Amino acid sequence: MKTTKIFITIALLSMLVASCKLGKRYTRPDLELPDLIDSTSTAADTISIADLPWNYVYADTMLQALIKKTLENNKDLLIAAARVKELAALKRIDVANLFPDVALRVYAKKEQDNYGGNNADDDNQFDLKARITWELDLWGNLRWAKDRSMAQFMSSVENQRALQMSLVANVAQSYFELVALDNELRIVSQTVDARREGLELARLRYEGGLTSEMTYRQAQVELASAEALIPDLEQQITLKENEIAFLAGEYPQAIGRVELPEDVILPVNLPVGLPSTLLERRPDVRQAEQDLIAANAQVGIAYTNMFPRISLTADLGAESDQLSEILKSPYHLISGTLLQPVVGLWKNKSRHRAAQAAYEQAVYAYEKAVLNAFMDAYNAIVQYNKTQEIYDSQYRLERSSRSTLDLAQLQYMNGVIGYLDLLDAQRTYLSAQIDLSNAVRDKQIAVVNLYKALGGGWQPASTSAQ
Repeated sequence: MKTTKIFITIALLSMLVASCKLGKRYTRPDLELPDLIDSTSTAADTISIADLPWNYVYADTMLQALIKKTLENNKDLLIAAARVKELAALKRIDVANLFPDVALRVYAKKEQDNYGGNNADDDNQFDLKARITWELDLWGNLRWAKDRSMAQFMSSVENQRALQMSLVANVAQSYFELVALDNELRIVSQTVDARREGLELARLRYEGGLTSEMTYRQAQVELASAEALIPDLEQQITLKENEIAFLAGEYPQAIGRVELPEDVILPVNLPVGLPSTLLERRPDVRQAEQDLIAANAQVGIAYTNMFPRISLTADLGAESDQLSEILKSPYHLISGTLLQPVVGLWKNKSRHRAAQAAYEQAVYAYEKAVLNAFMDAYNAIVQYNKTQEIYDSQYRLERSSRSTLDLAQLQYMNGVIGYLDLLDAQRTYLSAQIDLSNAVRDKQIAVVNLYKALGGGWQPASTSAQ
């Protein structure tokens, strides 16, 4: 009992001493953030599109199904989730190192010596002991290790969220590109049908002596050039389907989607939010800060490694040479170990300087992540604003091209213009149709990029699915 009291007293005194934690506490670097993300705006929104769950932004049910499947089966995301589990377990080890380690030892030995053959001597031993070991955290070494493992764990969590955010954006963008390719194939197929009719008309006019053979041959060339576009588009569609299937963790297969780009419904008003919230929303920025916290903790570990380390050991139990008397034979041993680096002190100093240099790198990496976040957000805002202007221009061009083609066909039938003029009108209209389809796609992708740049799309799947 007296021995136990001594050990408890030593432990309590050690806990008081261990309240000291040497090293520099982490503080977030002072960043001069801009007042507004979009310098052309005069006010900042208190809410942001990034606050909305992805299933609200992407209301298309087929796209929602693809995103859900991706968040469940994507292999990179599963790898990231396993990494989170690994670092969670390692974190618990560093937390447990702050407390005493208790082990039970049961030992039995039956031995007999008989030197000379006439002097048998038993040398038995039976032990039942509990060993308690505890490294005193005098300078905060173990607490710095705990802080580092916690930061590394949180960094893995943010990495998982950043990956989820990217996957949501990648699936949405690939889906919109796939729908746009379908629409382009439909436009080209309609053009092929129209040019087949034009070729038949050119043949009749040629055989009737109304036009030259050159006009008929040119019609054949235009039909062949349009038909040549179809296999390439079909190939692009298949490759895009396979890309989406791979993201969803599945083998190549057909992907369900809407028929026309105009069938995709997206939010009209997209508030940007306050600049400072980028630091809270974007997982990549938060991951960079957690890496910085871990680097700061590593500096603390390296610094405290230059100071003495004390470890206490207590063996409590019973020891006897007779098994029947083991409970009547109490045993205790209390020891302390002081380890002070002497010859290797210069190594620890070098490790400390190396940790400081690594921390400096982490500071710059964090600042770079913040700069990248603001660049992404600003670029996404510009893209979102300009794609609407581009769409309006392409829409007017497509309408004008259609009117021009109708007029050209009428004038050609009446012999007012030549066939080459009609071909120019047909080519212009085909190009305008494809450009308008791509403008619709670009508008949709601009929403994807804006949502991602502001940090949207990383909410847990259970929340997003509600």
